[in-house]
Amino acid sequence: MKDVTTNDKRLSSGIPGFDEILMGGFVPQRSYLLRGLPGTGKTALGMHFLTEGVKNNEKVLFINMGEPTAQIISNAQNMGFNTDGIDFLDLSPDEGFFANMEAYDIFSPAEVERESTTAKITEKIQSVKPLRVFLDPITQFRYLSTDEFQFRKQALSFLRFLIDNGATVLFTSEFSDHDPDDDLQFMCDGIINLDFFKEGRSISVSKFRGSGFRFGVHSMRITSGGVKIYPRLRSIVPEREFVHETISSGVPEIDELLHGGIERGTTTIISGPSGVGKTTIGIQFMKEAAGRGERSVVYTFEESEDNLINRCESINIPVKSMIKTGMLSVVPVEPLRYSPEEFAQLVRNEVDSNASKIVMIDSTSGYKLSLRGEDPVSHLHALAKYLIRMGVTVILINEVENISGDLKVTDIGISYLADNIVFLRYFETSGELLKSIGVLKKRLSDFEKSIREVRITQYGIRVGPPLKNIHGILSGTPERIGNGDNNQD
Repeated sequence: MKDVTTNDKRLSSGIPGFDEILMGGFVPQRSYLLRGLPGTGKTALGMHFLTEGVKNNEKVLFINMGEPTAQIISNAQNMGFNTDGIDFLDLSPDEGFFANMEAYDIFSPAEVERESTTAKITEKIQSVKPLRVFLDPITQFRYLSTDEFQFRKQALSFLRFLIDNGATVLFTSEFSDHDPDDDLQFMCDGIINLDFFKEGRSISVSKFRGSGFRFGVHSMRITSGGVKIYPRLRSIVPEREFVHETISSGVPEIDELLHGGIERGTTTIISGPSGVGKTTIGIQFMKEAAGRGERSVVYTFEESEDNLINRCESINIPVKSMIKTGMLSVVPVEPLRYSPEEFAQLVRNEVDSNASKIVMIDSTSGYKLSLRGEDPVSHLHALAKYLIRMGVTVILINEVENISGDLKVTDIGISYLADNIVFLRYFETSGELLKSIGVLKKRLSDFEKSIREVRITQYGIRVGPPLKNIHGILSGTPERIGNGDNNQD
């Protein structure tokens, strides 16, 4: 087998997300096992591999040992693949197979079929001279072998023959608990695992000789246009250069609480119960960013775009104008539609394509729904760290269930992610339900330790002076001290 460890050129899989997992694509003149149960997308991924070769003017060959060629072409075209330029070697059983069974009086069927199959493959390889070969499935060779030893010897010899003739080989296996494919896993250069479960599909790489690869389970979707793969986001990426500066909210009293504002490239959690004004505070930072000519994006899991726009317009935040000028994008997200990897890809595309400076997720509880039972902390950690290294300011809206009682910043244990924590809280005094705002954490600077009253009015956000005559707001049992007056104008 030829040594290609020094060959830096990669062969694209035809799927950008998969190439990212493979650190650029397949290493040429190697063999790769594509394993998964029926319906996991093995043939579709193989078609991407071959059609990408055709685009690059490479000779490609599909050796089909299961489905007949006509059925493969029909299925591929229904998914949008152009099969022109793909050579097929059809080794699937035809209607004459059983009619010819009487020919096996002296020799076993395996011996007769093996000789015929070997001749067909050798002739096709020598005539086509393919650079890419997709074999679906190689486990059919088991039925042409007299025992397991012969199968392993035949399969390994076949792979070496293809590679020595200049091909990169992608082959599939049909396996079960009764018919494992451990032997194929040992003889190949790479192993790609496809799986599906109740909530979606996944792909992972467990072996890749001669190269590094992206570890982990990655999200995969089969669409009318083929396979789409969404790599699991890495938090460790090259840091983009940006100016480390403080960005203002545009509300002087909030900036006083934060000693100037929040720093660019940090994560801020705005936490509080339903209806207290968390989203409004977050949008206020975006309003100020729009005035500086910076774009922001809101991913809303719990509110429609129209509701968000109308609510903001009613309190003097000109969201319509911000959207029209391209300074703001409001993206409603159906929680159960996307996997966390797909959502991360949406955010990456926004940051890379539109250079957004502020990303707000509203809310973390809605985001948690999209994880389909997975741990939200690890995914939010990776997403937030990635955005920070891109110089993006992250705002996470976190809704807590308790309206009164002891203060709880988050219900899912993500407070450690925050560089800044801003809390909003209801409190009752003199028979009136009021709202308060304060800061619990600011990693890069000091902050004001007082709590202030906040009102959301038709003129915008109004924040009063420190509530010096009221204590117990954080415990949920506020008490007035003395006769001080904290009423706002």
